[in-house]
Amino acid sequence: MAGTDDTTTRSLTLERVSKHYGPTMAVNDVSLRVAQGRFVTLLGPSGSGKTTLLMMIAGFVTPSDGEIRLGAVPIGHLPPEKRNFGMVFQGYALFPHLTVAENVAFPLKVRHRPRAEIAAAVRQALDAVQLSSLAERMPRQLSGGQQQRAALARALVFQPHLLLLDEPLSALDKNLRGDMQAELKHLHERIGLTFIYVTHDQQEALSMSDEIAILRDGRLVQQAAPQTLYERPATRFVAGFLGRSNFLEATVEAVAPEGFAYRCAGHVLRHAGCAKAGMAGELVLMTLRPEKIRILAPDDTAENRLAGTIATWTYLGLEYQLTVDVPGIGPLTVSTPTWRRATPLVGAAIEIGWDADAAVPVAED
Repeated sequence: MAGTDDTTTRSLTLERVSKHYGPTMAVNDVSLRVAQGRFVTLLGPSGSGKTTLLMMIAGFVTPSDGEIRLGAVPIGHLPPEKRNFGMVFQGYALFPHLTVAENVAFPLKVRHRPRAEIAAAVRQALDAVQLSSLAERMPRQLSGGQQQRAALARALVFQPHLLLLDEPLSALDKNLRGDMQAELKHLHERIGLTFIYVTHDQQEALSMSDEIAILRDGRLVQQAAPQTLYERPATRFVAGFLGRSNFLEATVEAVAPEGFAYRCAGHVLRHAGCAKAGMAGELVLMTLRPEKIRILAPDDTAENRLAGTIATWTYLGLEYQLTVDVPGIGPLTVSTPTWRRATPLVGAAIEIGWDADAAVPVAED
């Protein structure tokens, strides 16, 4: 259903784009490139600028500064209807007095397409979202997930250059939301269209995206593949926002070609991998995911090993989440699978450890 133009023609580029409302800077100097066919998610907390950025891409908001290009062509001056972008909103925005098929046909009717072309395109769009059997129903007769699929079909029916989705699943309950996440990902894979998706839900972004662009206070903090962002965050904010994380404030002890040693509250620990620190004596901030920490038996080996005491624990179904007090360091959050452990005991002395490549240095915000 996507267009046949080459990658260069259909790549979307934002170059130093800003939007301010008086003294308030909603989006601040954002440069971003979205290649043809990618599923890119704009992720950030409320007020981070992600929806404003999407609305500037769509043409509903005019940038204060910067340029937006589709391929080599500037489009910042074009109204929304001239950009040929599909749009799916949080509230679906279906016309209540029209059937599903009539809703899907609407974008083609306003473009004055021939009747036979409209009928064929509507069938194709409804087939793509598995909604053909409900073509003659009214929106009020559909479930939330079905309404969402109808809105998707309407956004796809005119073969847009790319599809913009503004928190489209936020009104759905948890189980249906998970099903729709999988459906959206499969739809993207089938049709090969560029998706730009806005959410504040970290797990949603991780599970669906080819790339995630994390925004904070109107600025782009980091853009990368989900695994890269999670395993190698650039800043404290990214590490803390994209999942749970522990932070170790330390001093570089020694630097070697394969990594470095760092001292944290009297404990000398090791990092190995591609991440480099500064010179010996410099401060370094390390981030360590709770699931990277192991509870050690006496004969277990670990490149980094600390003694501590279980302060609290929580049962989360597939895992226990423990708070372990480590002398000099303080509380560390540890996640361990429930099927591998007996019930934790508050006050129990344990040893914890992690591999040398598990903790990585990040920049302070």
